[in-house]
Order: sequence, then C-alpha cells, then structure tokens
Amino acid sequence: MTERPRLAVVGAGPAGLAGALAAAARGVRVLLVDAAEQAGGQFYRQPAAALGAHRPQALHHQWRTWERLRDALERHRAAGRITHLTDHHVWCVRRDSASKTFSVHALLGPAQEEGVTVRADAVLLATGGYEQVLPFPGWTLPGVVTAGGAQAMLKGGLVLPGRTAVVAGTGPLLLPVATGLAAAGARVAALVESAGPAAVLRRAPALAAQPGKLAEGAGYAARLLRHRVRTLARHTVVAAHGTDRVEAVTVAALGRDQRPRPGSARRIPCDTLAVGHGMLPHTDLAETLGCTLSGTAVQVDEEQRTGVPGVWAAGETTGVGGAALALAEGHIAGRSAAARLHGTEPDPRRWAAAARARTRLREFATALDAVYAPPAGWAGRLPDDTVVCRCEEVTAGQVRASADTLGAGDLRTVKLLTRAGMGWCQGRMCAPAVAGLTGCPLDPGRRPFARPVPLGVLAALPETD
Repeated sequence: MTERPRLAVVGAGPAGLAGALAAAARGVRVLLVDAAEQAGGQFYRQPAAALGAHRPQALHHQWRTWERLRDALERHRAAGRITHLTDHHVWCVRRDSASKTFSVHALLGPAQEEGVTVRADAVLLATGGYEQVLPFPGWTLPGVVTAGGAQAMLKGGLVLPGRTAVVAGTGPLLLPVATGLAAAGARVAALVESAGPAAVLRRAPALAAQPGKLAEGAGYAARLLRHRVRTLARHTVVAAHGTDRVEAVTVAALGRDQRPRPGSARRIPCDTLAVGHGMLPHTDLAETLGCTLSGTAVQVDEEQRTGVPGVWAAGETTGVGGAALALAEGHIAGRSAAARLHGTEPDPRRWAAAARARTRLREFATALDAVYAPPAGWAGRLPDDTVVCRCEEVTAGQVRASADTLGAGDLRTVKLLTRAGMGWCQGRMCAPAVAGLTGCPLDPGRRPFARPVPLGVLAALPETD
C-alpha cells in the first residue's frame, strides 16, 4: 500500500463493517482486515461464489441489513476509502509507544505461511466470539460438531453435517441452527435445551423490552413446529454413542437441582450432534495490546474506547450480545474513531440513537445470559476418563487431580501440570471445562500471538517488531 490507512479494523462481521463504514463516511481511510474470503463474519457468512447459490438469502434473516452493509462497503471500496484485505489472519497488533502508531501483523492465505504487516494510526478490534462447548462422554466422536460449526457448513459450504441431527446445549443460537438444518433437508430428531420456561419467566420484563427479538424467537418456534422438530426443554445431553462416528445420543430431563432426573434418560438415534453452550468473546489481540478486561470481555467506555490509547473495540469481543448490538457498537466506535483521528472531540449526540439501542440490547443480552446459563453441576457428573483437552488428550480425571492432589489454583498451573490448553487451539475449546472442573477462575491468559505463527514469518520481521 502506498498510503498508510488511518484506521485498521480487524474483523469484517457486523461490528467491523459498521465501524469501517461509519469511519469511511467521515473521511477516514480504513483498512478492513479479515480472515474470511468474503465480508460478513459468522452471522452473514456467505457461500463461496463457485458454489453458485441461487437463493443465499434463504439461509439468513435480516438479509436487507446485510445488503445495505455489502453495498455500502462496495461503494467505499470503489471510491478508495476502504481497502478490504480478505484471507488475512491477524496474529498480533503492536503499539509503538514512541510514534503512537500500530503494526498489524497477519498471515496470508489458507496456508498461512506468508506474513504481512500494515501500519495504522488507530485500531478497531471487532474480532467476534467463539463457542463454548462443555464436554460429555462421546463428545470427541466424528459427527459431533459445534452448533456454530453446523451453521457454518450450511451457510458457507451449502452442505449438511448429516442426515439426522440432534441440536443440543443451551442458548439462542440453537434455534436458527435447528431451523436451518431442517429447512435444508436434514431430519432434526430433537432440539435439546437445558433452559426451561421458568427461567424465561423470571426475566420476562427485560425480555419483553425487546418485542422484535421475541417475535424473532416466535418465528423460529413456528418453523420448528412446521418441520415437526421435537423440543425437549430442561433436558441435557448425557452421552454420545458410536464407533466410527456418532450413532445416537442419550439425553435426560433436568430436575430442580439441575441434575439429570433418575429414570428420565432416553436414547435418540442420529448421525450428527450439533452442540453448544453459549459464546465467549475473542480477546486475544486485545490482551496482547494490554486492554483491560471485565470478566471475559474487553472493557470499553461510552465511545467503545478501550484503556489503550488509539484502540477501540466493538461487537462480541466486548460481550456477546448478537448482531444488532454489534452493529450499534461498531457504528459508535467508527464515529468516535473518525472524530478523534481528525483531532476533534466527538459529539455523542451524533450517535444518540445507536447509544439507546446499545443500552436496550445490552440489557436484553444480560437477561439472555441468565436464562441460558449452562446447567449447574455438570462438572461433577463428568466421568474421570472423559477427554477434556482434545488437542493433548487430557482427561477430566487428570485435570481434577491437578487441583485436588497437586494444588493448582489457576488455569496456567493446570496447563503446566497436565498440558490441558497447550495444543493447537490454545485452550479455546477446553478452558471453560478446565475452569469448571477445578474451580479456577476463567481468566484469559495473555499470550503474544493470537494464532500459531511459522518461525520463518517471525524471522522475517524487522528487529523493531
């Protein structure tokens, strides 16, 4: 690039797109960096052009919102205000304290063997979230996928993970996954949700404040009925069974103590289990920069600024809350960044509508978190021989022993004693389970790289980096 971009936006999902468009519309040069081949993130994931999808909108809701974002992005790209780098996997963002500028380091292409570095005056982190899956016997069998993974296969590859599916766990994501699979031709044998009506009623006032969201949920429920999908509320997956791949799952009803009721277990034949227990924010890049975290999310102010000068954050990385909240936060972040990069004080009145939407949607998301909390006591029911860390094949018994026998009091010590979290995913899959088994807080571990990096890429960096 011959001209340094003023704002680097990492992530082209709803938050990143909204932020990039808001900044570009106010005269800021924007570099939009994303790991996918097309913009949209997981929520607006598009099938590859080579697949020739005739009606991609059938896999989405809020399609008109996506069309507006897509068309605006194309206009800004054509005008030279936004440079969109696709298939760029950002592994580190570094702030130079002397120049107060940023270096964004990425790996290029599917092989991720070539390094690319770009410079910016400010950064907006819109890195999204990732799924939480709590282990159970049989969860490592082929055919057991995350709920979001099943959705990604359908949206991005136009393929079904199997012909007969069980969708299980907890959280609002299970609804679009189950309806999407059913509409695409899979037989969804059951939707197994650990939350129950009582949890919804306890949060009724906060949920009722967003009638549009409730109507969206009702629409999913109607489609489940139309496809004759059996819904099992206050149930949980006890085990998955099979040899070469999953062949059936055992589910059981949860009692008032959120433990499986004796005698309630039932076996459901299937060749796919799509399972998820909510989402967690992606904070790797923010941690490397030294941003303050509140719990598991990046802490931001009313302008979506982090505690690091020149760094904004928006979307699921600041707390999981859905696409509409991500759009509102991204818009605010983009406008704030544009004003401050131009050397002016932002006027919050300019984004008052987005701020009001942010407040309402964050309250709604907080209520949903309470409704869809994973069932208590799951860790105590997990057999010792169940693999918890799939990368390093560490069992629940080994993890428990690290705390009960060897005295580990934090996730890093558990990792050193058992290797749980040392594999390719660096604990993204197993850390919540390890925390639940040991009682250690789920504290994000600061690491210099957000993904594995070839030594050749590191060696090619200038010494200043």
